[in-house]
Amino acid sequence: MSFLILTETSAGYALFKAKDKKLLKRDDLSKELSSSEGICGLLKLKQFSKFDSAATALEEVTALIDGKVSPMLGSMLNSLKDEKKASLVVADVKLGNAINKLPGLSLNIISDSTTQDLYRSIREHLTSLVPGLLPSDLNTMSLGLSHSLSRHKLKFSPDKVDTMIVQAIALLDDLDKQLNTYAMRLKEWYGWHFPEMAKIINDNMAYARVIKIMGIRSNASASDLSTVLPEEIETALKAAAEISMGTEITKEDLDNINSLAEEVIGFSEYRAELATYLSNRMQAIAPNLTALVGELVGARLIAHAGSLMNLAKSPASTIQILGAEKALFRALKTKHDTPKYGLIYQASLIGQSTGKNKGKIARMLATKTSLGIRYDALAEDKEESSALGIYMRQKVESRVRYLEGKPSLPKSSSNGVQPGKWSIQEAKKYNPDADEIMEDAPAAADLARAAVADLEDAGSSEGDAMEGVIAALGGEKSKKDKKKSKDEKKKEKKERKRKLETADGESATLVDTSVLGEDNKPEKKDKKKDKKDKHERKKRKSSEEA
Repeated sequence: MSFLILTETSAGYALFKAKDKKLLKRDDLSKELSSSEGICGLLKLKQFSKFDSAATALEEVTALIDGKVSPMLGSMLNSLKDEKKASLVVADVKLGNAINKLPGLSLNIISDSTTQDLYRSIREHLTSLVPGLLPSDLNTMSLGLSHSLSRHKLKFSPDKVDTMIVQAIALLDDLDKQLNTYAMRLKEWYGWHFPEMAKIINDNMAYARVIKIMGIRSNASASDLSTVLPEEIETALKAAAEISMGTEITKEDLDNINSLAEEVIGFSEYRAELATYLSNRMQAIAPNLTALVGELVGARLIAHAGSLMNLAKSPASTIQILGAEKALFRALKTKHDTPKYGLIYQASLIGQSTGKNKGKIARMLATKTSLGIRYDALAEDKEESSALGIYMRQKVESRVRYLEGKPSLPKSSSNGVQPGKWSIQEAKKYNPDADEIMEDAPAAADLARAAVADLEDAGSSEGDAMEGVIAALGGEKSKKDKKKSKDEKKKEKKERKRKLETADGESATLVDTSVLGEDNKPEKKDKKKDKKDKHERKKRKSSEEA
């Protein structure tokens, strides 16, 4: 049974073998480890695997940090397969668990606090334990490896790109405030000379460019402002300059105003560049978050949380009220209703909904946003990474339209493309010339007429129905037949009315079946009619007597 110590250095892997199997249980261990002679008497170098280059050293150390066994370390440990019931001391618990999973090794892994003093002494006297290793070479390799490892961590750290977004959105907000202050100061300053210009031109950038081109208002008619203003606004500006009521200014005043106008133009151009940079950065880092709430709102959420990973750890309820902490704690303190939204209120999807539905849409959007943020922060496959955000945005948009009572979007627009305008076209009319008469059509008409002839005695109601059938089959009856059938119907109606008026109670039950059809009325209905007829006769008699 042997006692082995695995040590990772900037020069390579070192495997030491203890001369005493009960090394960690010795009472004088701390005293022996304090000097190079003492530790050299306790440990003996068994194997040393040197790193070939700085890149190899970086790969090996990165694998050790992640708790993985690299191929180089695995080949070194394969030499211990013949060791039975051996103990191996490692510095990291994760690395010890990974070594235990290697097939063919039956080692007792030790990685606890009792080995800290041992490793501290090994690093201190490493040049004495490894023959041929100079202290200067070890220091140089350690410095180079630390620099390479730091660059590697910065390269693959998600916090680095988050910092760019946080700084960019903070600078963008500062630029907006500064630009607004400078533009208002410019309008107030130049307004003493040309006050009508502020009412004609609303854009700060265009206002500053016009000042740079025109100078004093008397030069307006000779200045070409077509590169800055549309034709109608340019005409209105030149007309207002002729009748302006502003005061005159000196050349020194105009120079200072031009300097301020240059600052406004410079800030405006830089703000446009910064906004483009922020949009590109958000599309690369958090595409799903950008698809749901936009790049500005998404960047403010990341800046408020500190990083994309911190925002991904937040639940949907926190994302919904992120930025409204003061209102939340004030509502909790006063026992009032808590706020429904924070920074997410500035999203375009919430702006599309009415006041009564903003809370519902904010809750739904926060839920979808939390899923999109987690996908952005933790997904390994970055191809088509914005597809999830676009799909969830379509869901929220359909919900908004449902709550607003608007018709839902067609399914063809599920890929994010907005449908075009509806065009009303004239429907195609029926073309009777396209009809064709089949050869067996007369035979069908003859069959229909034969069926009608058999059912002529079935009653007036069935006769009427069959007449409709004949008319539908092609209008075989002539006009005279139609007129004759109408006259017969009128006569039948008159006959029914006359019989009802003249019949008494006893004869009312003996109505001819040819008049009423095959289906006779129930006895109860006949009795009701008899009573009604008696009542009418009494009325007529009383009226005649009167």
